[in-house]
Amino acid sequence: MPEFNRILLTGAAGSLGSRLRSGLAHLTTHMRLVDRVPMAPAGPGEEVLQGDLSDMDFTRQASRDCDVILHFAGTPRELSFPEIISDTLPAAYNIYESARLNGIRRVVYASSIHAVGYYPVEEVPDTEVMHRPDSIYGLTKCFVEDLGRLYWDKFAIESVCLRICSCFPQPADRRMLWSWLSFDDCVRLTEASLTAPRVGHSIIYGTSKNAERGVSNARASHIGFVPRDSADPFRAAVMAEKPRPDPQANMTRFVGGWFTGLGHPDDK
Repeated sequence: MPEFNRILLTGAAGSLGSRLRSGLAHLTTHMRLVDRVPMAPAGPGEEVLQGDLSDMDFTRQASRDCDVILHFAGTPRELSFPEIISDTLPAAYNIYESARLNGIRRVVYASSIHAVGYYPVEEVPDTEVMHRPDSIYGLTKCFVEDLGRLYWDKFAIESVCLRICSCFPQPADRRMLWSWLSFDDCVRLTEASLTAPRVGHSIIYGTSKNAERGVSNARASHIGFVPRDSADPFRAAVMAEKPRPDPQANMTRFVGGWFTGLGHPDDK
């Protein structure tokens, strides 16, 4: 029997959203899919809505009658401040406020390693370190993590903030030997976040079962996420193809990788 009657998935047309769409279908009777760009037509048990989450009326209607929200909408790149003000932050606020108004008790949010990108890799930051964003994009993730904290403390709406590190078909460089999250493990991570009995306001890093560890989930075991995939089988090929990086370079020193070397998005 499905765990839920209706799950709302935002960002359903994206690379991760499209995999969650199929990978989590067994958990729910109805999957409501939202994106601002066209999506594949609705299949059995699916509802497709195209619209803008920065519109409060649309967001509240889209989340009506849902049990939980998977908020995976957003652009995975550096952002300008006007983009943040007009799109990213209003959409996140509308998600949480709609959850409050519609009686939804849990949100799973696609955060990012870039919320803490300036921690040195040798410190292996855990899930309770303070924010150290490496970009304006990372700053948006800090805001939404704190927004989720506010809605937990004040309104008892639970959140799991998934600090996804590097979710790609396979590791593309040496950094991803620790930061890689397989698509299948991303589905497992999200499912664990949905089905854990109690999460409060939780943060967990999204990585697979890699021998190298740049971050620590030691304080997030209550989620019940058990990764099955690993970057280790790709190690020999990556080491042979990619030169050894400069240990003093920002992209090597910090868990945020090359994002720590980005300038201000308004600079030309």
